[in-house]
Amino acid sequence: QVQLEESGGGLVQAGGSLRLSCAASGRTASSAVLGWFRQASGKEREFVAAIIWSAGSTYHAHSVKGRFTISRDNAKNTVNLQMNSLKPEDTAVYYCAAGPTFGATTPAGYRYWGQGTQVTVSS
Repeated sequence: QVQLEESGGGLVQAGGSLRLSCAASGRTASSAVLGWFRQASGKEREFVAAIIWSAGSTYHAHSVKGRFTISRDNAKNTVNLQMNSLKPEDTAVYYCAAGPTFGATTPAGYRYWGQGTQVTVSS
């Protein structure tokens, strides 16, 4: 089992920045990849970014590329999502997820999930 806990959400004005963190615990060695998804009200959960624990390789969804950056701190078992130039359409609950497969961009590719943290961007 892997436990994931997100933090750092909140309310920010358009153009502002937020930094989300995901603390992982448990059998983290069983999950090679940690990713971020988001789900806006009434919409499906969508992929945001992911990173390989060991190598640090990353990939980001086209909608956030150049604005969001995923990174990891292996010593602290945390993965961060730096979000800059936020837009109202970035408003969503952001979820941290862990899974075995690099390249997975659908929720089905991830086995463990955090509870989520709300990000609200006002116009």
